[in-house]
Amino acid sequence: MRRILLKLSGEALAGDKKTGFDEETVKKVAVQVKELVDDGIQVGIVIGGGNFWRGRSSENIDRTKADQIGMLATVMNCIYVSEIFRSVGMKTNILTPFECGSFTKLFSKDRANKYFEKNMVVFFAGGTGHPYFSTDTGVVLRAAEVDADVILLAKSIDGVYDADPAKHPGAKKYAEVSIDEVIAKNLQVVDLTASILARDNKIPMWVFRLNDENSIINTVKGDFNGTKVTV
Repeated sequence: MRRILLKLSGEALAGDKKTGFDEETVKKVAVQVKELVDDGIQVGIVIGGGNFWRGRSSENIDRTKADQIGMLATVMNCIYVSEIFRSVGMKTNILTPFECGSFTKLFSKDRANKYFEKNMVVFFAGGTGHPYFSTDTGVVLRAAEVDADVILLAKSIDGVYDADPAKHPGAKKYAEVSIDEVIAKNLQVVDLTASILARDNKIPMWVFRLNDENSIINTVKGDFNGTKVTV
């Protein structure tokens, strides 16, 4: 792999606390990503905001405003995780689709490519910059724009199942599944908008559990125990 885009669940980064950050979990991610960067792999990061805010669960706030809060939650996550990455010896930069003063830089494909060429880890915060689009859509959009080879979806679950394994103990886990089947069966690897965007741009997605030992390194280096979504 030359360039990967890693999607981290905000909830997974909170560990057992469910909200905020679990620094030990984030540092384990940082150490793994550093090994990839040291091996010459270019890494982009998108982080969900669910450890701070899940706007769609609120019935009392306008949807646009709720989504804006969620975008800011992803910016906070990227600033924090970026600093942990720096503490283990990596260079980082954060790009957003809207101005955040001096906190971040404004996204452009050229700017992202410049940072990748300088061996930086590039954080894509703020989603798409528009309401009604999730960070799922944001990660696929950025993967298409920067020509990523694959999207790695680091979740709290170890792959894609034909039913919710928490509710259906007999649910079948897929080792490999096509994006067309994901869409047809509504398997919810990512949301429908993101699934169609991935299909149309032929971007594969690999789903695995973040908190398994060395899960990111093992996934990239071929010791993969999750689900490959093919296009």
